[in-house]
Amino acid sequence: MKKLIDGVVDQLNTILLGKEQQVRLAVCGLLARGHLLIEDIPGMGKTTLSHALAKVMGLSYQRIQFTNDLLPADVLGFSMYDKEAGALVFHQGPIFAQVVLADEINRASPRTQSALLEAMEERQVSIEGETRPLPLPFFVIATQNPVEQGGTFPLPESQLDRFLMRLQLGYPDPRAERELLEGEDRRVLTEQMLPQLSEQNLATLQDGVDRVSTSPPLLDYVQRLLEQSRRMPGLLYGLSPRAGLGLVRAAKAWALMNGRHHVLPDDIQAVFPAVAGHRLEQGESSKSTDRVRQLLSSVSVIE
Repeated sequence: MKKLIDGVVDQLNTILLGKEQQVRLAVCGLLARGHLLIEDIPGMGKTTLSHALAKVMGLSYQRIQFTNDLLPADVLGFSMYDKEAGALVFHQGPIFAQVVLADEINRASPRTQSALLEAMEERQVSIEGETRPLPLPFFVIATQNPVEQGGTFPLPESQLDRFLMRLQLGYPDPRAERELLEGEDRRVLTEQMLPQLSEQNLATLQDGVDRVSTSPPLLDYVQRLLEQSRRMPGLLYGLSPRAGLGLVRAAKAWALMNGRHHVLPDDIQAVFPAVAGHRLEQGESSKSTDRVRQLLSSVSVIE
């Protein structure tokens, strides 16, 4: 399994240069059956990463450009009367893909943002009284611009919590940036990528995550992190039980990616910033990194 995963990561690293940790976390989120939020300024490779991830996994891909006039029906689909059929015929929206890029999600109205909620949580959508299953696997990658930029609608905590992880790509280092400037267009390279996994391979890896074990002392450590977050000054509330479940699931995927079938505290610490950061922000974006660091440093692994 590790060889398969390493092949995927290596391919993605040829597209998104100098961002191996972020690439590994993105793959981790997919293996853990979570959803991913990428927050950064325009032009940092958010769209490139999402498209490349779908290509290397061999999954169907749809991009939705979120704008302030986008309607829920533009995302989910709609029914239209068909004269030949003599009945209403449903036309699927772009949400019916295995990898969905919700590009600049915080430029859409709250009403349209909320159209993603059921899909992300239940892997199905309810339209006109009928429940329609989404394809499996189903993975939403949403990108958003920093809330300080104009024309944005900050995602509410209820929707932020639907994302297993949040990543920030940041500027490339000088060496990687020079390689980008001298190299071929990343869009062309992405289109030329060949799938490294079959759907069956991916399903096997995702099922393998479920079989990774967690010891009672390891779960004690997770609980101490959750409890300490609820005592932090300046927070209205700490990490929820759903955040705890997501943390354990992401750590299992990280362990599997490193060739192990049991979770270590190192796995928890590796994924904790991506899993907890957006849940600890609560309107103060400059403080989430400090809060994550404080939690990891103040909670002992063994008690």
